[in-house]
Amino acid sequence: MQESRKLEDYLIGRPKPRGIDVLCGLKHFAIITYAVPAERFQGIFPERFQLDTVEVNGQKMGLLSVVPFIDVDFTSAVFPFPKFTMGQTNYRIYIIDKETGERCVWFLGTTLDSWTLAVPRYLWNLPWHSGKVSFECVLDETSGFYEKYRMETVSDWAAASVELVQSKYDKFDFPGFPDVESALVYLTHPLAGFYYRRDSKLGTYRVWHKELEVTPAKLVSASFKLLSDLEIVKKSEQNSPYSVLIEPINEFTIYLPPTVIG
Repeated sequence: MQESRKLEDYLIGRPKPRGIDVLCGLKHFAIITYAVPAERFQGIFPERFQLDTVEVNGQKMGLLSVVPFIDVDFTSAVFPFPKFTMGQTNYRIYIIDKETGERCVWFLGTTLDSWTLAVPRYLWNLPWHSGKVSFECVLDETSGFYEKYRMETVSDWAAASVELVQSKYDKFDFPGFPDVESALVYLTHPLAGFYYRRDSKLGTYRVWHKELEVTPAKLVSASFKLLSDLEIVKKSEQNSPYSVLIEPINEFTIYLPPTVIG
């Protein structure tokens, strides 16, 4: 059983942006999470990190989230700068940094639908890949729920499609956590991400955001090529997520450039 956590213990003031730090809105932001046996994550990240496991039905499970959204008003957090809009999907595993004790995420990688991909991919060697991303979403302004949520990514590396739906009857349900707040801290509030760069070095960057105001949703269908290729979440399991969360829009500050470790 995961321990109890209070969001107030994890909320921090926004570090002052400087240099090339970025501010962006994340629209149609979803977190589709799968719980799979812990042994499937062996060898994916270095010894510095350990899987932040959850016990589900008596079995130790690791959690992995697919996070699709549209970057809107993507711009400098410091200087006047053009604003960009682009579809993106992140693939992340929940881990603990054994050196600091911080709960964070391990990025398998990202698909991005923008010519600006060249900067993170080639300048910073991030594991980011090209994809043609399309969203078809209908948000009921009265209820605040999605009547339709569809995302499709055409990509050699991580082709993806997902369809979600929401209603007032959807409930939070997080097996292995003592309460809803503890699960939401775990799933929505890691501020540090680590990854293998394209040159195999270890990299990291940090983000900041206020409390995410997510609501539960249901998955209609999903297909994530990367997860089946890596044999982390089998095709037959991808229509049975651990949880689905949505927030129509939020705002992130991203602190750049990323850091190379070692």
